[in-house]
Amino acid sequence: MTDLTLYHNPRCSKSRAALQLLQERGLAPEIVLYLDTPPTAEQLNDILDKLAISARALLRTGEEAYKTLNLAAQDLSETELIAAMVAQPKLIERPILIAGNRAVIGRPPERVLEILP
Repeated sequence: MTDLTLYHNPRCSKSRAALQLLQERGLAPEIVLYLDTPPTAEQLNDILDKLAISARALLRTGEEAYKTLNLAAQDLSETELIAAMVAQPKLIERPILIAGNRAVIGRPPERVLEILP
């Protein structure tokens, strides 16, 4: 079985639902409470590669920090957006399940099942 890692926020209903779906299948992913232990820029780059999306696509645009930091500005680089997410992990969309070299954002939560071996 591929190792599973779930970037999880227990206060988020989607994140809790994704974890429950995995547990119902007898899976026990490594839980990363990313608000308490934010990923580094290198880790976030790796996650983005596995998701095959840009940093902008991983941003939670409804967060206050998104507005405060003017992250809607189209001239911001990937590096700047990643740095913002490292500094303000609330900006990272959740949950994210990583299975080997693949990853998926669990929105809706059932999407986490798409990458299970």
